[in-house]
Amino acid sequence: MDLPLRASDEHILIVRVLRARRAPGRSPSLFDSLQAFCYAPSGFRACCDEPSLTPMNIKDYLEQKRVEVDRFLDSVSPTSTTPPTTLHESMRYSLMAGGKRVRPILAIAAAEAVGQPAPGLMPIACSLELIHTYSLIHDDLPAMDNDDFRRGKPTNHKVYGDAMAILAGDALLTMAFDLCSRPDLMKGCDPARQVRLIQELAHGSGNVGMVGGQVFDIQAENKDIDLPTLQNIHKHKTGMLIRAAVRMGAIAAGAEDRPLDDLTSYAEDVGLAFQIADDVLNVTGTREELGKNPNTDAERGKKTYPTFYGTEGARKLADDCVARAIARLSPFGPAADPLRELARYITSRRN
Repeated sequence: MDLPLRASDEHILIVRVLRARRAPGRSPSLFDSLQAFCYAPSGFRACCDEPSLTPMNIKDYLEQKRVEVDRFLDSVSPTSTTPPTTLHESMRYSLMAGGKRVRPILAIAAAEAVGQPAPGLMPIACSLELIHTYSLIHDDLPAMDNDDFRRGKPTNHKVYGDAMAILAGDALLTMAFDLCSRPDLMKGCDPARQVRLIQELAHGSGNVGMVGGQVFDIQAENKDIDLPTLQNIHKHKTGMLIRAAVRMGAIAAGAEDRPLDDLTSYAEDVGLAFQIADDVLNVTGTREELGKNPNTDAERGKKTYPTFYGTEGARKLADDCVARAIARLSPFGPAADPLRELARYITSRRN
């Protein structure tokens, strides 16, 4: 394919894959598989055989989706005046504390990448945030990580006590499955697909997923674990819920087997990158940036990716995971750009 790219000497041309193309009846060459466009300091654009494209603004996308997620969570969560009031106040305290909403946004972006209507997408996406929030409440408890701060605020048990924090987490966990099963919220979703989505949520969050990873993590404290053991911990503790998020969004949009496999591989790479970035931030971040105390992993005797690779080596490993994740999206077109930019965001964030 002839790409009539024009640039003066001062322009910086950065070419990336947007869309794989294949003409009927022939195999794609290198250039057949690429649609290129460029970023430039001032107004330069590369043109192909269709209107020129501009890069998406991931900050705007994240903010827009975060507002949508927050609005839905607020609408479905019991008010703090609903009995039992202390329970619901405790649930909302952590749920509406200003999280980034990465997991529900990954689900939404995966559905957009598939490009088909996704009935019930918002309750499906928000069920992941309910699971994530419950896990944070329980992680912070004295019996587990014993943290004093989360998202810049005192942790749930510091405000409401251990018992109420446990119950708030239990309620959020249960509410996640309620969202995915309510006929009014899931209207239009095929029943078989709905059951599959609920099973994905259970698989990603339960004993073979996130909870299993938390067990592995606790058992590894103050032990001289090897790298494969660390990888197994984080594959489950962090990776499985991120994997579930991407898969649930894709399944909701009716993804067929091959695209679902590609998106699953993307999610596994992104999940690893996310955890490595968290490990690095725990070493390099400040309390103001993190919203909680830094260096807690070392204080608890936990081995992390910086332990094995050093801070810079861990950053390089995360960048490699991101590059691999983005490569998984080569069969997808511009509709997958949010997923590409989310992968890059994961390693560039400061909290």
